[in-house]
Amino acid sequence: MSSPLCLLSVHAHPDDESSKGAGTVARYRTDGVRTVLVCCTGGEEGDILNPAMDRDEVRADIGAIRRAELERAAAIIGYDEVVLLGYRDSGMPDSEANANPAAFANADFDEAVGRLVAIIRRTQPQVVLTYGDEQGGYPHPDHLRVHDITHPAVERAADPAWYPEAGEPWQVAKVYYSVWSKKRSELTHAKYLELGLESPFNEEWFDRPWQDERITTSIDIAGYKGVGMDALLAHATQIDPDSPFWFGLPREVSEAIHPYDEYILAFSTVDAALPEDDLFAGIREQAWSST
Repeated sequence: MSSPLCLLSVHAHPDDESSKGAGTVARYRTDGVRTVLVCCTGGEEGDILNPAMDRDEVRADIGAIRRAELERAAAIIGYDEVVLLGYRDSGMPDSEANANPAAFANADFDEAVGRLVAIIRRTQPQVVLTYGDEQGGYPHPDHLRVHDITHPAVERAADPAWYPEAGEPWQVAKVYYSVWSKKRSELTHAKYLELGLESPFNEEWFDRPWQDERITTSIDIAGYKGVGMDALLAHATQIDPDSPFWFGLPREVSEAIHPYDEYILAFSTVDAALPEDDLFAGIREQAWSST
């Protein structure tokens, strides 16, 4: 292959890169894969969830502060490059921010896709991580928009008729949806109970829609799960270090529970048997056979 392996993640807000797939990215970066993060918004509408950061000067400059938090978290995870797509946070569903013309959810569709096409063509990823087609558990407008633009961007990036000014066409080989499995939550809940601790997982949590039956790919992140926890802590406005959801278990216990990131293979141009334990399955083999 003429280019090295590259993994590109598309996320909605600062902190999403830390809560979804951080261990995966850290593992592949250690293996020599180039890693690129696209963050579509600045997170300007994020609530301040850490009481220690709930101050007037923080609220007044939340966009700049969250960008700085993103830089720190990305460095912890090991991203080689962070690209801001340049849109404003759309806010939670039915909030006033939804009407802001600068919001990501209100962006011109072809323009937003074109911005991502330019990034894909320049960075030439074989694998793209994005959000899925089923987001009933958390239907944030920006998360929905990430899904909406990613597939068209992958298709158009390979088509020279689209955005000729954006560089030479590039064919992405595989697209994955990041998912949290119910199994992961069940094992974590059980550990809280085993240790005599109050679990942050209630009946409503387990009644939400799950997609375990769709999972095609499990990435072993043993030794890398703590990277995501450290990266989350870099988002000091968004993450309370005393949060029982994120940090209610001893670190060594939490890191040992289900040390896997899980994905749904949504698109592929290569032949690889399912289930997979490598995002680059089929791609590595293609590279070797061409040398």
